[in-house]
Amino acid sequence: MQRRNFIKGSAAVVAAAGAATSHAAMGAQEPAAGGRGRFKLKYAPHFGMFQQHAGGDLVDQLKFMADEGFTAMEDNSMAGRDAATQERLRQAMDDLGIEMGVFVAHAEWQNPSFGSDDPAMTDRLVAEMQRAVEVAERVGAKWCTVVPGQIDRRIEMEYQTANVIENLKRCAEVLEPAGLTIVLEPLNPWRDHPGCFLSRIPQAYLICRAVGSPSVKILDDLYHQQITEGNLIPNMDRAWDEIAYFQVGDNPGRKEPGTGEINYRGVFGHIHARGFTGIVGMEHGNSMGGKEGERAVIDAYVAADNFTS
Repeated sequence: MQRRNFIKGSAAVVAAAGAATSHAAMGAQEPAAGGRGRFKLKYAPHFGMFQQHAGGDLVDQLKFMADEGFTAMEDNSMAGRDAATQERLRQAMDDLGIEMGVFVAHAEWQNPSFGSDDPAMTDRLVAEMQRAVEVAERVGAKWCTVVPGQIDRRIEMEYQTANVIENLKRCAEVLEPAGLTIVLEPLNPWRDHPGCFLSRIPQAYLICRAVGSPSVKILDDLYHQQITEGNLIPNMDRAWDEIAYFQVGDNPGRKEPGTGEINYRGVFGHIHARGFTGIVGMEHGNSMGGKEGERAVIDAYVAADNFTS
């Protein structure tokens, strides 16, 4: 997740020539024709990623995604859209066979939230989850993102962790009957999100195990985790039972696979081999502008999806 525009990244990574070279290094071949069945995993673009090809209308962008073989999409801003737009998008996704990925249910960037023991904060969080259930029912979503606020510098982390667990249990009481799952997203503190309470996969795993609800799981954003801890595949294997959703972006730069240091073909092959049938969100920017840049993103996923498992 990001609160501002996607990271620009280093010039060496995002330059057009560098992107083209790194795509080729991943073993990219001439992309197959678009359409359903093109990809082994459910990669999910977001609105704006293919706007140069599809235009500004959101339904037209969904149609372009489907034509290119994508069977999922995600929209961090979905909860902020009016009900009529949400219903229009749901109908288009149903017609196109596109599965709705995450939207943001709670993200606090300035203050502690889930780490608080204030009853008023708990009431606020429960109310936000009730609204998230309404949005999810309207758009057909199964997952919503939660960033559980900032660290409280005046309280030991263990007490804050206990508060996070208790607040999540209260939220789960709302979510479980609706079949909606919170996915907790650890965010890197070194490059993008200093001061956030949740930063590491093992930390999220401990919390999910303590909550013990099918409606509280992990969003493993591999861009963030490459920065924070690396060791991507062993960490996902240890936390596998609590991971419900992935997001990706290469590092450095947070652009499409093949523009940085992560071997996404190997990572995607491992996720697929483990039988993951959920969504892999494409939460990154494009390394190049215009239609050429949008086509480079699609080609990058064709290349990264070219594994044998």
